[in-house]
Amino acid sequence: MSDEPMSDHPMSDHPRSGPGSDTSAPPPPEPITEFHIGEEFGTGRRNLPPARIVLICLAAVAVVVGVLAFKERQKPQGAGSINIVTAAEVPGQDMILVAITFTLRNTAEKPLWIHTLKAQFTSSDDKTYDDDAASAVDLDRYYQAFPVLKESSERPFSPETKLPAGAEQRGTIMVSFKVTKEAFDQRKSLTVTIQPYDEVLPVVLK
Repeated sequence: MSDEPMSDHPMSDHPRSGPGSDTSAPPPPEPITEFHIGEEFGTGRRNLPPARIVLICLAAVAVVVGVLAFKERQKPQGAGSINIVTAAEVPGQDMILVAITFTLRNTAEKPLWIHTLKAQFTSSDDKTYDDDAASAVDLDRYYQAFPVLKESSERPFSPETKLPAGAEQRGTIMVSFKVTKEAFDQRKSLTVTIQPYDEVLPVVLK
């Protein structure tokens, strides 16, 4: 056993640091990366075009749709004009019979099939009168009673008459109005309305 005295201080388990020690400094902290979830998934401000461009595009689309709707809008299937109007007063009844001769053209690419025929006139005091066309089989009887009505008449137009596509026909209808012949002669307007089958818009002749 050694006779050397033991130190009053126990030896430390950790090495002492000093000028000649080989200890390393701790590594510097890593930089913090900013993370913006809004930019990751995108926003309306970043992904959508400017509002002015959107409005211009919408306006252009509206104009195109309007032009197409105007071109494709439904039109009457026929056209024509009133040619001759002859009226005869029925004695003692305050009524007149009117023979209206007109020309009708089928402007469509399919047959025009007449469903109803009606005439209407507006008097000088803005009253309106209308009547459905008389049956074609009765016209001869009216012509016999009032020969003036036959002078400028054509073959009768009647419901169920068919005009081929592009065809034109001239004919006469007979109507009656509860007015005097003088009031009828001073009328403001006279129209004939032809309603075809399978059509929404009638053909109106003036």
